[in-house]
Amino acid sequence: MAVDLHAKIRDVPDFPKPGIVFKDIMPLLADPEALRETVDRLTEWARPREPDVILGAEARGFITGGALAHALGCGFVAARKPGKLPWRTVSAKYALEYGFDVLEVHADAVGRGQRVLVHDDVLATGGTAKAKCELVEQLGGEVVGVAFIIALDFLGGRDRLAGYDVGALISYDS
Repeated sequence: MAVDLHAKIRDVPDFPKPGIVFKDIMPLLADPEALRETVDRLTEWARPREPDVILGAEARGFITGGALAHALGCGFVAARKPGKLPWRTVSAKYALEYGFDVLEVHADAVGRGQRVLVHDDVLATGGTAKAKCELVEQLGGEVVGVAFIIALDFLGGRDRLAGYDVGALISYDS
């Protein structure tokens, strides 16, 4: 019997600022069956895309992205905030639903022609995911899919990712 992943998502009103309802996956991650189900379902979606590497952004994208890479038998690349990576980096600036930010990856994190699955916990406006796709392409990699646990479809993130193969385990229409 499948775990109801939707039931494991906690709404946190007015975070990180008034008017935003944050979708918190921490209860899902804390439940061993829900975590296993999440990784299994992400793996099922990702496997046919045959990624060489998973690219996840800090911090929650590290947790499930690392587990997904392990399940698929591929590598993991960390996209981090500026100044967190110890070697030469490339960066991409992006808009959030509540401001701007920058992500960096090591300049040698993705090889030319490497098949990359971009992963994060939530698709909101699509800014973070688009920035990760741009980092992959800047390094000569091929984005073979963009996988999320949650998609907030009412924010239009799928539109921003037009042209990419996008999947989400849970979708919210409002």
